[in-house]
Amino acid sequence: MRVPFSYGTAARIGLPIAFVVGSAVLLSNSDRPVYTAMDKAYYADAAAINFVRPGLVLKIQSASIADDGTIKVRFTATDPKGLPLDKDGVTTPGTFSPRIMIATIPAGQTQYVSYVTRKETDPVSGRSSDQASYDSGGTFTTNAVGDYTYTFKNKAPSGFDKHATHTIGMWATRDLSEFDMTGIVNNSSTTFSFVPDGSPVTTTRDVVRTQSCNKCHDPLSAHDERQGVDLCVLCHTPQTVDAETGNTVDFKVMIHKIHAGSSLPSVKAGGKYQIVGHGGSVADYSTVAFPADVRNCTFCHEQNTGAAQATNYLTKPTRATCGSCHDDVNFATGQNHLVEISDNQCASCHQPQGELEFDASIIGAHTIETNSKQLPGLVLTILSVTNTAAGQKPTVTFSVKDKSGNPITSLAQNSGSLVLAGPTTDYATVFSESYVKAQGSNGIYTYTFNNAIPAGSKGTWTIGLEGYRNVTINPGTTQALAVRDAAVNVQYNFSVDGSPVQPRRQVVSLDKCNMCHASLSLHGGNRNRIEECVLCHNPNANDATYRPAAQAPAQTIDFSYMIHRIHTGEEGTTEYTIYGYHGSVNDFTEVRFPGDRRDCAVCHVNNSQQPPLAPGLLNVQNQRGYLNPMGPVTAACTGCHTTMADASHALSNTTDKLGEACAACHASTSEFSVPKVHAR
Repeated sequence: MRVPFSYGTAARIGLPIAFVVGSAVLLSNSDRPVYTAMDKAYYADAAAINFVRPGLVLKIQSASIADDGTIKVRFTATDPKGLPLDKDGVTTPGTFSPRIMIATIPAGQTQYVSYVTRKETDPVSGRSSDQASYDSGGTFTTNAVGDYTYTFKNKAPSGFDKHATHTIGMWATRDLSEFDMTGIVNNSSTTFSFVPDGSPVTTTRDVVRTQSCNKCHDPLSAHDERQGVDLCVLCHTPQTVDAETGNTVDFKVMIHKIHAGSSLPSVKAGGKYQIVGHGGSVADYSTVAFPADVRNCTFCHEQNTGAAQATNYLTKPTRATCGSCHDDVNFATGQNHLVEISDNQCASCHQPQGELEFDASIIGAHTIETNSKQLPGLVLTILSVTNTAAGQKPTVTFSVKDKSGNPITSLAQNSGSLVLAGPTTDYATVFSESYVKAQGSNGIYTYTFNNAIPAGSKGTWTIGLEGYRNVTINPGTTQALAVRDAAVNVQYNFSVDGSPVQPRRQVVSLDKCNMCHASLSLHGGNRNRIEECVLCHNPNANDATYRPAAQAPAQTIDFSYMIHRIHTGEEGTTEYTIYGYHGSVNDFTEVRFPGDRRDCAVCHVNNSQQPPLAPGLLNVQNQRGYLNPMGPVTAACTGCHTTMADASHALSNTTDKLGEACAACHASTSEFSVPKVHAR
């Protein structure tokens, strides 16, 4: 029977004891789970949390297959602190219903085949296909609370290989809705590999680890409750096909095609890449834009995770794998490739690495031009800045070298700018001037701005230095290619009024950006440091210079609003398009953020997402928005919260005289603090 319990009474008395049902300890104040401010459970009633102890940990203890094919698996279920959980919710809070499957890696093969399948039929074409699935209709035996044995309804096929690797996959969600804890994470997924004859497991499928996916996916999860690559590959095998589209959902093919998305040759030619899921739901990946360069194989195939087959992408090329990204190739007909009737010859031409970049080797064929070892590199350094008082025109002395330290004695092939912006409290004024006519010798140049620091300016100002050279690699060959060899941006801070130099506040980290973007660079690679981006993407900036008159008014490109709005993408309720250089149209309305935008710390540092923000921030000019101008907190928040109601909420809490009242409710100690309302 259930333990009668009153959260209110327990909270008032502090609940300094443990609840016991039989011999099972249900809670202990000293042993309560530990949560962070980003967890919903952190804000729940302490007594309720101590009693319920949300969370679920499944662990498979053993598995066996009898001679007649009967499959059994023994597993335990606990809360995060190890308290055994009753799956039926009788002696412990909440119920859960595990889903369990089994797959094997046949002798001589490298991928799983599921013993349990289901038939899917396309209602339109009538086409049917087999799909790997989980077992249903089996029996659970309770060994003890939290200790269970499951006997599969399906049996292993007659003559199954007792010497082959078999893997059990299991997942479940603990239902705590009756305790008002539905939104608290209670999912668990796990796998267990064994060989039925009792010998050790030596054959595995371990190409990419989940930790690599979670750099962007925060965390990787699909079908509501299933997590982890080791679980995904049990169902997403070559045997599983989407009946509606005819597309395989084999993991290696599906993942490559999803991440290539809009850059797939078939999509560029006007096609779509779709998968039809449960209940006829259509997942269209044709608009996916990978945040890094898809040629950067090691972005996902990381070599430092311990994955047993981490080098497969180099040593085991196959038609299915390569044809997933290069889907304009038909190996059977010879379209865009030689005819190949098997994978046996793939590695003969496509070796791991050849002698040259851009050759047919795996590394060569995936060389990113801007990473070419042939590039001499460009290194810019600001040596000094004079004439730095308000009303003066700064003179900048800087050096230009290649990456070997050799001075670049001519700027004729260079393109670059010196950017003057200030003040660092919040950049409001910016001047950008080309430095290619600067005077100098032996790689040392001097340039004096045409624009002066405005009279009356105060505080710290910044000079940014950026530039590139166009370099031809593979000269004299049919693969000659002009590449923009860009320098790392440089910033120099100085005082215009004798006050202490105060750099701009740090809001986000480039290292965090590069967790998804690998090497964040924009505007042709010429801007590659956040400290440079914010000089131009300031509260007064917009795209009026390049936006056609028929598309007026201009769109703000303030950094805080722009970045939030871009990453909100298709989840936003308003259009967000920026017109750029040469009239380029950059529509971010269909961007798909791979993570969870509630996790502010994925991008932010120094708790910078938390109001009140730094003093002296400017209002953002937002001609196309619901509010113009809008306060700095409003700008940041409405980049994600894009509805008219959101804008109205911000407006109703802003006055002309005193500004935004956001911190009254959303400060760190307030009822609706940013971490609390974004808690997961």
